[in-house]
Amino acid sequence: MSDIGNQLYQRSTFAKNAIFLQGELAQLTYLSYEEKVKRIEEDENDEIELSYPVGYRPDKSVIPGTHKYTKDELIKKYAYLGNHQLAINGVYQLVTIMETVLGDLLRVVLQKFPNKIGSKRSIKSSIVLAATSIEEIHIKTIDSVLNEMAYKSPKDFAVEFEQLMSVNLLECPAYHKYIETKATRDIYIHNNGNANEIYIAKAGSHSRVKAGEFLPIDTVYFLESFESCIQITEWLENNLHVIWHSSEFESYKAQQTNV
Repeated sequence: MSDIGNQLYQRSTFAKNAIFLQGELAQLTYLSYEEKVKRIEEDENDEIELSYPVGYRPDKSVIPGTHKYTKDELIKKYAYLGNHQLAINGVYQLVTIMETVLGDLLRVVLQKFPNKIGSKRSIKSSIVLAATSIEEIHIKTIDSVLNEMAYKSPKDFAVEFEQLMSVNLLECPAYHKYIETKATRDIYIHNNGNANEIYIAKAGSHSRVKAGEFLPIDTVYFLESFESCIQITEWLENNLHVIWHSSEFESYKAQQTNV
């Protein structure tokens, strides 16, 4: 059992490291933005010309382009990138990391215990007939289960996650913040950042605006979402260890105690 516990711990640790990396990259990018704005402000010219690619030719060569900006125009564009677009992209990445790790954790357990899938789940006969082994059928069935769960709401996902993993994500306070973060991500993808009743229903008491209002994402919101995702991975490490013992997690905790 320690082997499967270690696999689960490794995946949650990998996700936590990926989240930390995302935070680091966001901070480095923001520092670059501040440095660039400082240089623009110190430039003696009132108009600044920049060169950058504007396209890609069939022969795989870059189409160069140049554009002149006033200092004020350029500073405003960098401010938008640093204060808004950077945070939006960061939130996208955080949600992707969390979706991936939750799916990975499920895959580890279902591969070890395919009977958890249950006997009522159907699979296309074409997949069965094309399979070369029972293991391949198991993999295809697991893929089908995870694909179905990926389209569930975070709350419904948590219910099925508990049935398969014996861990209730809804008992993790940070998961409820993540539900709102994911709902925000979805609104930006499907409704240009304008909240609707679907967002309100998903986010529940964590809703940040009313339906019809614009849903803001800024640096502070990114940092809040970043922290909640870190908390979820740490909560998973602790709670999965209770069910699926991990010798690697125990070693990590022992090292932390001795520091």
